[in-house]
Amino acid sequence: MTEELNLTDPFEGRQDIIGHGPVHVDLQAVYEDGEAKVNGTLTLDLELICSRCLSHTNQTIELPFEEVFMQKPEEEDPDLDEDIHLVVGDKVDLEPYVVENVVVGLPYIPLCDEACKGLCPVCGENRNQRDCGCKQEKIDPRLAGLADFFNKE
Repeated sequence: MTEELNLTDPFEGRQDIIGHGPVHVDLQAVYEDGEAKVNGTLTLDLELICSRCLSHTNQTIELPFEEVFMQKPEEEDPDLDEDIHLVVGDKVDLEPYVVENVVVGLPYIPLCDEACKGLCPVCGENRNQRDCGCKQEKIDPRLAGLADFFNKE
């Protein structure tokens, strides 16, 4: 099964996601031993705001999809694997499972690059574009009184 889903639910309330395209769903189902195994790939294009430097970045994310379904038995089986989804009927709506996988697979802290230097906490300059030269020495506030101890005037 290959199709595109225009989803909005996974992106609601996410201010770091500016835009998104449809989710490209490419799944295969195999039925064996009373279980339907559905696996494949979910691909989506995102426009994100980097959490370090606040620049816009485009990313294509590929998410693996793997779910197992089985007809609900008449009696409960305590040995049944908890990762198997029990269903009633011959058809399964996969959209809720696609939405769940997209929500879990979205980047928690989006970055334009793993080596992003972020913004200068002093002047706000994007340190990826240029080095501002601001002094960023961190002094423990409990020891700040000793900073001038060895300075001679």
